[in-house]
Amino acid sequence: MPKVSGQKKKLLLIKDYLLEYTDETHSVTISDIIAYLSRNGISAGYQSVKDDVELLCDLGMDVEIGRYIHVMSREFELPELKLLVDCVQASKFITEKKTAALTNKLCTLCSKYEAEGLKRQIHRNRIKSMNESVHVNISNLVEAIGHSRDITFKYMQYTLNKDMALRRDGKVYEARPKAIVYSDENYYLVAEDSDTKTIKHYRIDKMKSITFYESPWHRSSWSNPRRTRNEFDVSEYTKANFAMYGGEMRRVTMQFENHLIGVVIDRFGKDIPIIRVDDKHFETTVSVAVSPQFFAWVFGLAGGAKITAPKEVCSEMRHMLKEVHEMYIVRHKPKATE
Repeated sequence: MPKVSGQKKKLLLIKDYLLEYTDETHSVTISDIIAYLSRNGISAGYQSVKDDVELLCDLGMDVEIGRYIHVMSREFELPELKLLVDCVQASKFITEKKTAALTNKLCTLCSKYEAEGLKRQIHRNRIKSMNESVHVNISNLVEAIGHSRDITFKYMQYTLNKDMALRRDGKVYEARPKAIVYSDENYYLVAEDSDTKTIKHYRIDKMKSITFYESPWHRSSWSNPRRTRNEFDVSEYTKANFAMYGGEMRRVTMQFENHLIGVVIDRFGKDIPIIRVDDKHFETTVSVAVSPQFFAWVFGLAGGAKITAPKEVCSEMRHMLKEVHEMYIVRHKPKATE
């Protein structure tokens, strides 16, 4: 690293001091800055420090200069930092260790007084991932997608002992990455499976030993030539999968009460067809991955939604409801006869 001259070092120290010790409610004086520089081995006079602060203003730093000096605005406003800290704290895929590190980094973007306020608002009652390698996994997968590389990996699952064990006796999965998506508080890799030639998704925090081939598209015969990676619509895929629970993709027609239009648009977007059935109901047809999670979503609308087609999906819904109903039937044992 090249040696920094005393004048350049002085300017950088003043900048760091103002960013750390001042904000809209905390100010310093020229004398405070001179004392800070002295503690760091640099002698400076009143006018030279004042000139340096004015130079920082000329270079774009938003500083109010008067009897008292303070930074007026920063690259990130305090509400924006609060939002980012909340997101880090709420994300269960981020481990406790990484959460603390990221929070501390975000706190360097505000004054020390604002940072103390941010840290006081931290609540550590969230369930957090134990997998410290998830960030490395994401980095490797981004590289694989960017360079059109096929990958291999092993997949983990929890056991009743609360440990992670390899699925399928340690089988090595081979896949063609399509995209990385964030859904239901987890990161997923959406990829084409080499065995089934179908699109699947995998929890990234449960992937282990990820490697990728050096040559682009290791197997050219995997995909339909018309369906390239660039043509894959990840937004349509995530809309069709409820809570990232896989299932057979089907075109399903549903009827909803009119007051649920916002719920439907939030789930499927504005591009879906809306057909008025009567004064109280509308109908739409969408592509969904038919799964227990999809049926649970329909059931959760408390009778305001009904699957009307195809018949096979209606039958699956009835079957699931019947099975759940059977679980909650109270059967009284006959009284013993004397």
